[in-house]
Amino acid sequence: MSNVEIGLASIVIILVLIQSGMHVAIALMTVSFFGVVLVKGKFAIAGALLSQAALDSVARYSFGVIPLFVLMGVLVGTSGLGRDMFDVAGQLFRRFRGGLGIATVFANAVFAAVNGTSIASASVFTKVAVPELIRQGYTPRFSVGVVAGSSVLGMLIPPSLLLILYGILAEVSIGDLFKAGIIPGIVLALLFSIAILLLARFASGFTGTSTSTDLPVMARSDMLLKSVPVAALILLVLGGIYGGFFTPTEAGGVGTLGALIVAQFKRRLGVRELGRILIETGQVTASITFLIIAAHMYSRLLALTGLPNAMTGLLADWNLGLPAILLLYLVVIILLGTILDSASILLILLPLILPVVEPFGIDLVWFGIITIIAVEVGLLTPPLGVACFVIKSNLDDDRIGLSEIFSGAAPFALIMIAMTALVVAVPWLALALI
Repeated sequence: MSNVEIGLASIVIILVLIQSGMHVAIALMTVSFFGVVLVKGKFAIAGALLSQAALDSVARYSFGVIPLFVLMGVLVGTSGLGRDMFDVAGQLFRRFRGGLGIATVFANAVFAAVNGTSIASASVFTKVAVPELIRQGYTPRFSVGVVAGSSVLGMLIPPSLLLILYGILAEVSIGDLFKAGIIPGIVLALLFSIAILLLARFASGFTGTSTSTDLPVMARSDMLLKSVPVAALILLVLGGIYGGFFTPTEAGGVGTLGALIVAQFKRRLGVRELGRILIETGQVTASITFLIIAAHMYSRLLALTGLPNAMTGLLADWNLGLPAILLLYLVVIILLGTILDSASILLILLPLILPVVEPFGIDLVWFGIITIIAVEVGLLTPPLGVACFVIKSNLDDDRIGLSEIFSGAAPFALIMIAMTALVVAVPWLALALI
């Protein structure tokens, strides 16, 4: 086999191993090791090369942002801030047609700004929002669909673990990525809200008709009390980064301290709970660490095989410009999203595509935003649809099946595809705040 053929075979083998149930990091590491052995012909060289790749991938100051933001997100979830934001949003939008659906989007957007993961958002709002939406007269399909759709905001609105992963893999400023995600995240939340208004007015069979108005009226003082902790954390983290007071790693530390104070103030942080939080943080951080190490190993293999250069040459022979390459790339991402999770797609595709697009002089921050939006579409599409499976696992109502969750999320997936096209056409949306 030629080196390029080894590179192509590695992609196929990785996809097969992941689909057979092997952990993504283990699949990448295994294929990388034996691939380097085939290219170089010696186990010792493969071991030395890949061990150095592992060291290079985590021996950097910016890597400290991961455990800090993970810990902050776990503390925020423990503090019950998701429930608080849903209660406040319910009051703000109670008089709108489809108001509780809009409230779910609003609460998810705000929760994303202090949490950072779509999966956590889907888990929290399945328990908080779905029962209330159904009780207020919305259909089960719409109730789970709006939670699934709005949960993806957690990976776009900073601080986002997926943006952090992209920044480390592409060697792009995480602070710039955080700034770049703000406007697209807000625009996407607005598009979701407009879609809910239109669906409630013209497709009431899909959303259901909310005839109940028995949401308890909340005093302004109570709304303020529930809103202040979240607003303070957002101001600390995003305000600190955007104002130049903190690096992303420092902002993670400050945000974690703020979340710790909020959790303690709300009396949600006993000794046993603190131990559980630290263990969960360690588990998530270790998992992300292995993924990053595996990705760097795999990028070394691809560099040795020369596959990225071969792809660049092939695309040049086809006379494909940047628009055609971007379209092909985004289609591949969305297709892979039907069978792989978000992190896996980034780990496999980025080492291949970055050498291809960098000669065009594109802004890798902008490229990262469109990549994340496209990757997040996969959270809502069958057969994998991780966000939809998370919602199903957290539902207390066995009558709602996966097919209803996927169909309920379909309008939001289409809006995300349109949002991807919008950011491609109007790069200003991602670059205005940098």
